[in-house]
Amino acid sequence: MTASRAAAPATGPFAAGGRFTGQVALVTGASRGIGLAVAVRLVAEGARVCITARKPDPLAQAVADLGGEQVALGVAGRADDPQHRDEAVAATLAAYGRLDVLVNNTGINPVYGPALDVDPEAARKILDVNVLATLAWTRLARDAGMGASGGAVVNVSSVAGLRPAGGLGIYGASKAALIALTAQLAVELGPAIRVNAVAPAVVQTRFAEALYLGREEQVAAGYPLRRLGEPADVAAAVAFLASSDAAWITGQTLVVDGGLTLAGGV
Repeated sequence: MTASRAAAPATGPFAAGGRFTGQVALVTGASRGIGLAVAVRLVAEGARVCITARKPDPLAQAVADLGGEQVALGVAGRADDPQHRDEAVAATLAAYGRLDVLVNNTGINPVYGPALDVDPEAARKILDVNVLATLAWTRLARDAGMGASGGAVVNVSSVAGLRPAGGLGIYGASKAALIALTAQLAVELGPAIRVNAVAPAVVQTRFAEALYLGREEQVAAGYPLRRLGEPADVAAAVAFLASSDAAWITGQTLVVDGGLTLAGGV
């Protein structure tokens, strides 16, 4: 997916009377890639959104791409920073008065190689961002009103959390933990809050470039659908799980992988 398509204006067949009309969503890690595509989809279906990312300038551009301050606001900071999380939720409530959907999209993977060779501090950072921050964001969303009025949480995991993946051991372990956390929180937060996850395979984003760049056709050959994922593919799945169409679904992880895991790959 090109950047222009991921950040397309929030218009189209979902704009009027969409599934998220009147609702407010918070999407972490959403200045580009999957997170931005999710925000685009939610706004197109009627939501207002708060998006977060580490760098202010790309975040401001993403807000503009989404349609500006009437439908989107950006709060810059690190997902594992408690002060940032507090500021983002407070800004959402101040701007829009409610919070209905939380999409925990932020994830990092600064290392590649055998799990036993990963520096312990790097491993700890991966778990802090990919797992513990998700828990903290969800706690804040519950306390911000979702626990009383209801809502939906969608966590972005990975097929690397479903089975061992070469070179991605700690990242995969963090995503497996996220899948388990999703099920646990679904039990604890029901019936008011539904909690689900998506597990994408390789999606054409800057984050995943090391896995496909320059050899897209070769990598895609291992997928039954013979193509890599695009951010919009994942965004559609996230929107479904966050919407009333999934009202009787909780604790589930939806694999979005072009059939890769059916073919034995990760």
